[in-house]
Amino acid sequence: MSADDLTKRLREALDRDDAIRLLRAAIGRDSITGNEANVVSLLRDEMVSRGVENVKTADFLPGRPNVWGERKGAGGGHRLQFIGHTDTVHVDGWREHWAGTEREDPFAAPIIDGQIWGRGSGDLKAGICTSLAALSLLDKAGIRLKGDLAFAFVGDEESGQPGTGISAGIKDYAARIEAGEIERPDFVVYTEPTQLAVYSAQIGFFIADITITGKSAYFGVPELGKDALKASHAVMSALWKHSDEIAARGEHPLIGRGFLLITGLTGGGFIAVPEECKLSLIRKLLPGESLDNAATEMEAVIRGAIADPEIKVEIAYPAGRDHRVGGSAAEIDPNLPAVSMLCASVAQSFAGRGAIEGAPFWSESPFFVNRLGIPAVYCAPGDIRNCHTFEEHVDIEEYLAGIVAFASFMARYCGVAE
Repeated sequence: MSADDLTKRLREALDRDDAIRLLRAAIGRDSITGNEANVVSLLRDEMVSRGVENVKTADFLPGRPNVWGERKGAGGGHRLQFIGHTDTVHVDGWREHWAGTEREDPFAAPIIDGQIWGRGSGDLKAGICTSLAALSLLDKAGIRLKGDLAFAFVGDEESGQPGTGISAGIKDYAARIEAGEIERPDFVVYTEPTQLAVYSAQIGFFIADITITGKSAYFGVPELGKDALKASHAVMSALWKHSDEIAARGEHPLIGRGFLLITGLTGGGFIAVPEECKLSLIRKLLPGESLDNAATEMEAVIRGAIADPEIKVEIAYPAGRDHRVGGSAAEIDPNLPAVSMLCASVAQSFAGRGAIEGAPFWSESPFFVNRLGIPAVYCAPGDIRNCHTFEEHVDIEEYLAGIVAFASFMARYCGVAE
């Protein structure tokens, strides 16, 4: 069967109503980080009803489960993994923003002008539902695979809720692969929203919280104090210079240049020499950059900017992911046959899509690429630019085209059993 014939056959078999129902049901389950169980119960039932085998759930933290399963093929093909996170960011202010409109309920999933709205629609329930609906589409089209399909939906990817957002879900899942409890895939599609581009590279990052402590003194005798605000100004000037130096080192063809961005400053005193100031920053890393080296380098810049030994500096890294200080960058060869095959499957399903690009965000592919040595990309319907906002929505035609594309890729990569 030619690629064009395969795509045509899948388009004709697509159950649009079932696919839309699935996504609206998933959006309808509030799964703000910490509440993943609310949508995992739905996904477990959907996986079972769609013929996913060996469906299992297990808590990665108390009351917070992952869910995973597989569809065994006839034999002789590759094993392909689809994975996405079940949690979403908060909905603070959503109802007030959309009060009196059909968008008011962030979990109602209204259809407006050919789009499905709601928290988690793009990030990333559309991706999860695309993968499950693609399996159903293969069945409806009468296509049986040689290779295996694996599905896993994990929690704790998003940050922002107290005590959460450390990738605890995928850490648990990756450990099960390492232990041999779950079979290793040959290739992974992580269903972050890409507007159906294929992201073969992503940024790395760390967040640093810096506390600069001096000594307070009455404004009339400032010589008795140690000015933390003045020291903070020196530190910020040095950090901005450091950022320029980082950016000048080179540019990655898919994700641009590295840099450092100061994101917050608080401090000061009341008619007194400021005793304490706090800075926050985020550092963008390119593939190949060491998080340890980048953090050490930044710390040297900060400490070198403060001449007075009596002014103290403390530096904390609150967002450790696959590394103690943050999340590592990752990339795979964009010319791998699997990547080319996925790009072609998308392009045939939705004209103008399927280009190779880089992720301007951090998500969890490094657990596969760097930790497990398994090639992984991001690809799914949805636009990252409207995610985490009051505008979050997914275009229905893009979503349906994604289902056809994923089903086509499943058949081409895993092989079709005669």
